[in-house]
Amino acid sequence: QVQLVESGGGLVQAGGSLRLSCAASGSIFSIDTMGWYRQAPGKQRELVAFLTSGGYTRYAESVKGRFTISRDNAKNTVYLQMNSLKPEDTAVYYCNSGYYAGIYIANYWGQGTQVTVSS
Repeated sequence: QVQLVESGGGLVQAGGSLRLSCAASGSIFSIDTMGWYRQAPGKQRELVAFLTSGGYTRYAESVKGRFTISRDNAKNTVYLQMNSLKPEDTAVYYCNSGYYAGIYIANYWGQGTQVTVSS
């Protein structure tokens, strides 16, 4: 089992920045890939970004050039740096861990953290 705890969400004005953190505990040796999904009200959950243990990353088109995912293996923590935030980035952001086999399969999920971007 892997436990994931997110932090860093909040309210920010459009154009601002936030950094989300996700600390992993438990069977961390089993973690290959970590990522972030988000879900806005009335919308389906969407993949934002993921990062494999080998350093491969992928981003949603809507966040490319604005968001950066990174990982500190010593701290068992993954980060999502979000710059140039837009109102449409408002959502609950979920950290997850899993593996990549052509597509990203998320096995474990955090409880989510709210990000609200005001216009």
